[in-house]
Amino acid sequence: MKKIKEIFTRVKELQHGDNEDVTDLIWQLICYSPKFPLRLQQQQLIDEAAPFTLEVDDPHFSQSILKFNGFIWGNGNRKVLITHGWSSKGADFIDLITALRTIDNLQIIAFDAPGNGSSEGELSNLILFAKSTEAVIKTYGAPDVMIGHSLGVMANIIAIQQTGIKPSLLISITPMVKLRENFITTMNSADVPKAAQDRFFERFNEIFNVPTSYFNLADMYQDEIAVKHWLAYDQEDKMAPFPYTQELLNRHPIIGFKEYPDATHERIIKDPRLIEDVLELIRNQIN
Repeated sequence: MKKIKEIFTRVKELQHGDNEDVTDLIWQLICYSPKFPLRLQQQQLIDEAAPFTLEVDDPHFSQSILKFNGFIWGNGNRKVLITHGWSSKGADFIDLITALRTIDNLQIIAFDAPGNGSSEGELSNLILFAKSTEAVIKTYGAPDVMIGHSLGVMANIIAIQQTGIKPSLLISITPMVKLRENFITTMNSADVPKAAQDRFFERFNEIFNVPTSYFNLADMYQDEIAVKHWLAYDQEDKMAPFPYTQELLNRHPIIGFKEYPDATHERIIKDPRLIEDVLELIRNQIN
């Protein structure tokens, strides 16, 4: 957290300057993901897993091949793949993974996306999240169940589209629906001037060859992406505003959903109500 606070402070200090330093700092503000150490129980969970390391190409930031770490629990015939959100890691799903391990015949796979957790990378982005998800799918096979949280929801959907798989159950928890609006909120919190924000979006388009507005789940989503899709949200979520989620649900009524009041964006993956419902959904779908 210390580094992101330093970046935030420097952006505020340089916000009135018309120079490249501001643009470079904005990229760090948007794309630096703080890494938090494992707690004791999380480390014990990781110690019980079969570890693996895969690689993804990062042509945009490091211009290199990045290694990312993953973890497998169980050797059942039914696969569950978990994709974490921004500034998170696979072990943050400790409560859900522990509960999933009580279900027979499951193989549970989680990973740390590049720039997050134990994996390589200084800066990260949605494309690296999606590429990592694709790499896991191509290495270990199509999962029966895919679970994503926050940015991990969008990464899962991109990976499904890129690999052509069709999971039996797709579970989306407090999804990041509009990437551009999330970036704007982050920049506004650091008082980044409109002109500097515009330069950032122009540069994003040049680097990734697509505008940030493309990454809108309501537009990207295809109704036949999974046999069943279920979404969990908290209407008071400050990180993933409910009006965006509501737009996604209104435009794609095939998606089932449930609200978890007071769960919050970060803690919802630990919420006992959610975990109980996820276990029931998985048992009903794979049995």
